[in-house]
Amino acid sequence: MCDLCNNINGNKPDTDSQFEEIIGICRSLYVKKLQDYGASWRIMRPESLTDQIFIKAKRIRSIETKGTSMIDEGIRSELIGIVNYGIIALIQLEHGFSDCVDVDTEWAVGEYDKHSKAALELMKKKNHDYDEAWRGMRTTSYTDLILTKINRTKQIESHNGKTIVSEGIDANYMDMINYAVFGLIKIKYGE
Repeated sequence: MCDLCNNINGNKPDTDSQFEEIIGICRSLYVKKLQDYGASWRIMRPESLTDQIFIKAKRIRSIETKGTSMIDEGIRSELIGIVNYGIIALIQLEHGFSDCVDVDTEWAVGEYDKHSKAALELMKKKNHDYDEAWRGMRTTSYTDLILTKINRTKQIESHNGKTIVSEGIDANYMDMINYAVFGLIKIKYGE
């Protein structure tokens, strides 16, 4: 039965718990990297984080297009990277960057949790309005949408963060996070 039929018949998957499970996987890697490196990302300006997400999304698109990769890390690890760098970017937007590691692990994890919860809440609102349309999308479309959001973010950054009618940089990062989580859900649970 297709996802649309499942939704109509009331058999829809528990997206909220799937989202939380995926964020838990991403968070676990984030915490482990904090133990290895500390919050070394505190020196990164938002523009550098946008570029880091760009690199990961381009690699995903390359793997999708070529059907193979030369490095022994696949699409899943890149999507996790997009989630984590997206959350780091939101932290940096809120607090600014630093010339040194100026926070401890507890603060960095607390900020991660705050922003991942905000991403979950946004997903719930959009999922309500769009009725889980993302489940009917191809995973390659998530990649294209993430790349589109990156290009929009770069354009806004070139305008010093100012927009006339569009959502800001933070909204674009949130969408990148959510599309990456959707991709990870599909990898884990299938179509």
